[in-house]
Amino acid sequence: MATVATLLLTSCASTRTRGSLYPNFYTENPVTLLVMPPINNTTNVEAKDLLYTSISYPLVEAGYYVVSPHLALEMLKAESAYDAELFIDKDAAVFARVFGADAVVFSQIDKWEKVGIGIKTKIRYIVKSTKTNEVLFDRTCDLFLDLETEVSGKDDKSFLGVLLDAAATVVNTALTDHIVAARKCNKFVFSDIPRGKYSPDHMNDMDAAASEKDIKVTVK
Repeated sequence: MATVATLLLTSCASTRTRGSLYPNFYTENPVTLLVMPPINNTTNVEAKDLLYTSISYPLVEAGYYVVSPHLALEMLKAESAYDAELFIDKDAAVFARVFGADAVVFSQIDKWEKVGIGIKTKIRYIVKSTKTNEVLFDRTCDLFLDLETEVSGKDDKSFLGVLLDAAATVVNTALTDHIVAARKCNKFVFSDIPRGKYSPDHMNDMDAAASEKDIKVTVK
């Protein structure tokens, strides 16, 4: 029975590929992406702008042309379209007409805060077609960035050693921008996105192994 179960699990895992999870991405084959300002469901007022500045980079690395975030932001503000929550459930065709985008990247920040010795972020990413209005990609990253440091050494159990460790952790947390956690979320999520036109793996990565849709991870 154990052998059969193992074979079944292996079979299921082997079928989880980019092509099986995101078939419409390959069918529509978007080239130009527009990144919308994030939807911020937290009390961290800076989270929206901080995340917005970091999303484009991994998409460019994946082989996509991304509309300049600076240009897009200016145009969106001029048209009173800065709040992405007003558009995420609407027809995305308008973004093709205005920006020439084949797909729009939405993000939703559900958590972004200091928790104990680290930073907790939970962000959902959605890529929506401007041609069919279908969701081509939808993943969530629940990430804890552990900021604990080791100053006195693992074997130093003295009171002074404990104080030094605690002080170093506080300083490290204070100096570490929350954007680090968001960048790590971006990296985990877009590591599985089908490669775009400007990547050497374009249309050749359908059989590439893909991880689970919703990610929960602790990183240093």
